[in-house]
Amino acid sequence: MTAVESRPAGHVRRTVGEREQSPGHRPLGARVMGFVALTKPRIIELLLITTVPVMFLAEQGVPDLWLVLATCVGGYLSAGGANALNMYIDRDIDALMDRTSQRPLVTGMVSPRECLVFGLSLAVISTVWFGVLVNWLSAALSLAALLFYVVVYTMLLKRRTAQNIVWGGIAGCMPVFIGWSAVTNSVSWAAVVLFLVIFFWTPPHYWPLSMKVKDDYARAGVPMLPVIAANTVVARQIVLYSWVMVAVSLTLWPLGYVGWFYPLVAAVAGGWWLKEAHGLQARAKAGVTGAKLKEMRLFHWSITYVSLLFVAIAVDPFLR
Repeated sequence: MTAVESRPAGHVRRTVGEREQSPGHRPLGARVMGFVALTKPRIIELLLITTVPVMFLAEQGVPDLWLVLATCVGGYLSAGGANALNMYIDRDIDALMDRTSQRPLVTGMVSPRECLVFGLSLAVISTVWFGVLVNWLSAALSLAALLFYVVVYTMLLKRRTAQNIVWGGIAGCMPVFIGWSAVTNSVSWAAVVLFLVIFFWTPPHYWPLSMKVKDDYARAGVPMLPVIAANTVVARQIVLYSWVMVAVSLTLWPLGYVGWFYPLVAAVAGGWWLKEAHGLQARAKAGVTGAKLKEMRLFHWSITYVSLLFVAIAVDPFLR
């Protein structure tokens, strides 16, 4: 059975009806917004949150603001290219999932060929941008992150294994290296620690959302952990990753990279995270399902957590 044949009939009629008008005949403003949507701006916000504060830590103060701007623009272009290519590859399963049913390729706002050209163009432009305006180490790291996300995660892991988000999340860790290398043209142990923080943060950040929309993933045949495992198993994995994440986040202090402010914020924010993670596990063990499981509480807190942690990283050098 093809992807189109497995869609609900009403969804097919709606999608076909929307595609009767070619992308070129859509209003210009809507077309522009469609291309912007291909870059997944909300996800890129999180990537920039982990890039800029690391630049402050690497500089031990305020980095060159033009360098910060160049790094942010390059990061947006690179991540935007990766996200566009991800949408090109995943356009079949995006059409099956309620959460992604309004993406530009599904609605026909942007054609697959336009998306592919757009994504590849951003990949090339971002690499050259980093090389010329930042440095070539950052350019190489940026390109590596893009290729890892597109090839390793999207093409190889996502549809084959429940470990997809674990190892695929490496791409989302790379902005830490990029931010550090933009300032120092090198990579340090501080950057490695923060890389590992994001590595262990990604699964317990994403699995609660996957629990909420697991029917979507099941319909599309994507083996996210909540699709193939019971809530108790998923919650236990969330707790394990959470403890490791919090422990790793605190190692910046004994390694001498931060003063008193960062570990204080990391301990308080991490403690609250663990409270939420264990709360989710307790509800899962009790057999709670549906809205009462409250899995999205941890998902929303995870965004707040990483924001607080990296703001603390930026502020800490000024309080030492």
